[in-house]
Amino acid sequence: MKYHLITLGCPKNKVDSDGIEMLLQGADYRATAAAREADVLIVNTCGFLEAAKEESIGVLADLGRHKRRNQVLIAAGCLAQRNGQEVLARVPKVDGLLGTRRWMDVLQLIGQIRGGKTARPRARYELLGEAPLTPGYHVPALLDDPGQEYTQAVPRPPVLGGSAYLKISDGCNAPCAFCTIPSFKGKLRSRPLEAVVDEAIALVQAGAKELVLVAQDTTDYGRDWGEANSLPRLLSAICRRAGHDLRWLRLMYAYPGHVGDELIEVMGREPKIVPYLDMPLQHGDPATLRRMHRPSRLEMVYDHIAKLRAAMPGIALRTTFIVGYPGETEQEFQGLLDFVRAIEFDKVGAFQFSPEPGTPAALLPDPVDEDVKAERYARLMEVQQPISLRKNQAQVGKQLAILVEGEGEIEGSRQPLLLGRSYRDAPEVDGLVLVPGVGGVPAGEMIEVYINGAMEYDLVGEPLVSETFPSVKPSVKPQPAQTPGRAPIGLV
Repeated sequence: MKYHLITLGCPKNKVDSDGIEMLLQGADYRATAAAREADVLIVNTCGFLEAAKEESIGVLADLGRHKRRNQVLIAAGCLAQRNGQEVLARVPKVDGLLGTRRWMDVLQLIGQIRGGKTARPRARYELLGEAPLTPGYHVPALLDDPGQEYTQAVPRPPVLGGSAYLKISDGCNAPCAFCTIPSFKGKLRSRPLEAVVDEAIALVQAGAKELVLVAQDTTDYGRDWGEANSLPRLLSAICRRAGHDLRWLRLMYAYPGHVGDELIEVMGREPKIVPYLDMPLQHGDPATLRRMHRPSRLEMVYDHIAKLRAAMPGIALRTTFIVGYPGETEQEFQGLLDFVRAIEFDKVGAFQFSPEPGTPAALLPDPVDEDVKAERYARLMEVQQPISLRKNQAQVGKQLAILVEGEGEIEGSRQPLLLGRSYRDAPEVDGLVLVPGVGGVPAGEMIEVYINGAMEYDLVGEPLVSETFPSVKPSVKPQPAQTPGRAPIGLV
């Protein structure tokens, strides 16, 4: 038996997909890159934004159009949880729905679809307890909470590129007016500390040199147990027990107000924790932040930043902003630009506001014109790009370790171009360190480079031990990335 799994959306989905894959492989399913060869087709969907929803529907519909009679098509993840009925209406070839908290029951769902021993009679099945979407058409759907929490380490495949995501919780307690996540992910549920540490150990043993901690709000870890400041303890445990092969531990998705002194102290003390923090702030004007139902005391943010920079002078700070939020005046937008100039973040991602059905923000008056949103987005990036360039230029002359991600060619030539990341760059969302004229270094290796060039998003370097690698003198200068606001992180 073979399966074909497509993962859309954020790193949290990637972790769940890893678990799905390992459960399938444990049941003697084999992965195939060709959908036509698979017995089971699974799309782990994203439903966070309207554009992501449409992408998920499009992928499901494409698989449905080419689906063979004996193939099973499953819609899993956020869109299945959030809009299960719409998925079935728009993609009738879907055979089953697997919710965000039920990925570990994928084999049970397949059994139900195929009519195995655990199958419920299809004629009696009702989606979420409601009447069937179409008379006579019923599909098994696991969308409720599991009978018991999955408390084990999530089974994960071998780490091929040296970096792996580690999800420490699911759900979210934040009341952000623009966000749909609590409606389908539910309230915060932190994973047991021992399970997270066990998974970290297993990932390092499987080849991970970097672990990237993710959640909807990593800094809220443990609050649902009544231990709101549990993240520093978790970070210390991972650093202590994951072994010497773990080089980098990276923290993403911090929430303003939850970055306490103990967390900053642990980040500054533990050498494995990279001096990097992603803290999505969403705006820099108090009035806009209040309409967003976000923390609006900018003094608190300035205090966080000052303490982080004092504890880790080389820290790279990343954030994300929304422009064009309902009611955003030109004065409020100027407040955001002033805030960006004052803080000087190393990395900034930005989104133009998109109203999501069912959220309080979708009902707000005074929508901002689409042309104004686009113009403000461009102005924000125009302010940030010189800041990013100055921050990168400050790295010139330094020696940095990089995690090799792959290899390309210098544009206009056939000369190799090694691609890697330093501690300053998170996977998928930040820049790269480009090493011209070097090839043959496997992905996942770590090498030391001397930084001799900088662009808005990327650095350029040369290996310190050039004779170790096949290299040639480059005659073509690598071209800088030109996309403003490159690959911003999700609004969570």
